[in-house]
Amino acid sequence: MRADARKNHDHLLAVAGAVITEQGVDASLRDIARRAEVGLATLIRHFPTREALLEALLRTSFDELAVKAAALETSKEPDDALASWLRDFVACAHNYRGVVALMVTAIEDPQSALHASCVAMRAAGTQLLTRAQAQGLARTDIDGTDLFALAGSLAWLSDQPSLAARTDHLFDVVVSAILRPGE
Repeated sequence: MRADARKNHDHLLAVAGAVITEQGVDASLRDIARRAEVGLATLIRHFPTREALLEALLRTSFDELAVKAAALETSKEPDDALASWLRDFVACAHNYRGVVALMVTAIEDPQSALHASCVAMRAAGTQLLTRAQAQGLARTDIDGTDLFALAGSLAWLSDQPSLAARTDHLFDVVVSAILRPGE
């Protein structure tokens, strides 16, 4: 990609990230283009669909979550690593309000632009869960899909204004249910 095209691409992503953080994943593409001071056709030339735009935004965050999971595997105890990664996942998903429903759909649809990013992110969390389970620190009756669903539920909760104040408490409840088998 030419330097000027890369600059425009990066600018569109930055503006889209800000707008979607403010308004959620259903933010108007026209509003994103207007705030980026480009025409809608320019936005669509870079990102032909809303899903392509979201994939570009989320890929970076999900890749960072995968890298973080790998780092946590070697730097923290399995239970602490899993709890830390879950907190980061919830924060990432909450940053893009409304993304949980898209993630759930994308993970089941190999044709989705978000599919590969979601699968890689889920695999990273699954690896941390498996490590904690192998050490006897996490319940063994859940798998990566369950973990993904629980983390998505926690992110959804933080998107609900009337429940936002309870998010930290409920996060602790869910993590303690995952990490304290037999108690």
